[in-house]
Amino acid sequence: MEPMKKRKALIAVDLGAQSCRVSLLRFWYDEPAVDVVHRFSNAPVSSARGLHWNIEEIWEGVQAGVRKCAALATEGVASIGIDGWAVDYVRMHESGYPEADPFCYRDVRTERSESEVHALISPERLYELTGTQILRINTIYQLFADKLAGKGEATPWVNLPEYITYRLCGSVVAEYTNATHSGLVAVGVHRWSKEVFDSTGLDLTAAPRIVASGTTVGHLRGDLSELSALQETKVIVPACHDTASAIAAIPATGNDWAFISSGTWSLVGTVLDAPCVTDEARAQNFTNLGGVGGKICFLKNVNGMWLLRQCMDEWEANGVVWKLEDLLRECQSLAPPTHLIDVDSPDLMVPGAAVAKINAQLTSAGANPLVADSLGVPIIANLIFHSLAERYATVLRSIEATAKKKLRRVFIVGGGNKNLLLNRLTREKSGLDVVLSSSESTTIGNFAIQLAALDGEWAPGIGVPADAVAKWAHRLTSISIAIPATAR
Repeated sequence: MEPMKKRKALIAVDLGAQSCRVSLLRFWYDEPAVDVVHRFSNAPVSSARGLHWNIEEIWEGVQAGVRKCAALATEGVASIGIDGWAVDYVRMHESGYPEADPFCYRDVRTERSESEVHALISPERLYELTGTQILRINTIYQLFADKLAGKGEATPWVNLPEYITYRLCGSVVAEYTNATHSGLVAVGVHRWSKEVFDSTGLDLTAAPRIVASGTTVGHLRGDLSELSALQETKVIVPACHDTASAIAAIPATGNDWAFISSGTWSLVGTVLDAPCVTDEARAQNFTNLGGVGGKICFLKNVNGMWLLRQCMDEWEANGVVWKLEDLLRECQSLAPPTHLIDVDSPDLMVPGAAVAKINAQLTSAGANPLVADSLGVPIIANLIFHSLAERYATVLRSIEATAKKKLRRVFIVGGGNKNLLLNRLTREKSGLDVVLSSSESTTIGNFAIQLAALDGEWAPGIGVPADAVAKWAHRLTSISIAIPATAR
C-alpha cells in the first residue's frame, strides 16, 4: 500500500550521548506514522588528549540512517531536522571540517577555566546577563579552556547538532534553544551577550549567527541530495537542544505542570512565559533556557541515568553483569536505604570510580560502604533510584517556591520514563501526579516543529509559535512509534 502523495515524509535525527537514532515520519491516508529506522551507539573516547567525541563516526551514522529513510520514503522527503545534547561544539577549519574531534563536556579541562572566568566576570553578573545556571560544562567555560590552552580562539565554532546540520546543507547557525545553554546568550532574546564576550575576552566573531526554532537553513546537498527521495529536501532546525524538543512534545494545558526529561541527564523544570532571574532563582542555580515559540524552560540539571550506567559499566568490567530490567525487579522488593547520596556531587559528574565515590559519601555520613558483588549490586542501584527521586522532589519544591506556581502534575519524558520504579518513587517523594508522556518525545517534538514550519506557521522574532507546534505534538503523541529490533 502506497502512502498518499499530498504529503511528503520527514526525517528527525536525535543525537544522544549514549545512542543516536534516525526516525522517519510518513503519512498514510493523512494519518501520521513514525518509525525509528536506524540507531547507533555513541560514547566519548578517552585518550591522553582528553575526552572527545568521534564526530566523523557520528556523521557516518547519521548518513547511514538518512539513506535508509530515503530508500523507504518513495514519496520523497520534505525536510530533515537534527537535535542533540547541548554545550559541546566543533571548531571548524576553513575547509569546513573539524580542526579536531570535539571535547566532551565531562572533560576535566573546565575545572580551571570556570574559576578563571569568574575572576573576570562574577557568577552573579553572568546570571543577571544570561539567566543560565552556573555549570562548569557550559560552553562559556569550554571556550575559555581553549583560550587557556592557546588554541585558535578566533576559529569559528558551532554546537554539535548544528555542525551535523552544516554537513547536511552548508549553513553555519546556532539554533536559539541550543545556544541558550552556552552561558553566552542575553537572557530572553535571540542574540549573544556582547558584555559576556568582552569581559572574558572570547571572540564574538567566531560565534555563529542565532536563528529561531523552525528556521529553514538550506536544502540538502552533497551525495545524499542525489538520492531521488532527497533531491528537494529542506533542512530545518527544530529545537536543536533535545530537551527543548522533548518539552515541545508534552501534550499539556494549564499552568500547573512540571516536567522531568529523563535520560543520561535528568532536566527538571517547568515552562514559563518570561525569564525568572530573581536572586532566589540565582541562589537555587536555576537556568532559563530558550523554549519553542519564545517560551522559557526554567529548569535545573540533575545527574541522571548516566550515574547508573557508570556503575553498570564498572561492574561489568569486574565480571558482575546485570540487565537493567533485572535490577529494577530486584529493587522493587528492597527496603528504602537508610542514607541517600547527593547525585549532583561534582565528583559524580565526571567519569570513573563511581562506586568508590558513592561509598565515600556513605562513609562520610557514617554509613557502611556497599560491596559491588552480585548481591550488593541491587542495593547500590536501589540507593541511586531513591536518591534520584529525592533530588527530583527537592527541585520540584524549589520550582514552586521560586517560580511562584502551584504544581499538581509532573510529565516524565524521554527513555527514562520506562523506569516504573523511579516513576513510583518520584510520585511518592514529590506528592505530584506522575504523567508518562512518550519515551520518544524528543523525536515527536522535532517532527512537530518541522511540520509547523512546513505549514507556514511563523512568529516574527521567535520562530514557530508554541501553539502551532503543540497542535502537531498532540496529534503525534497519540500514535505509537515503531522501533524494530534492528534499531534498538
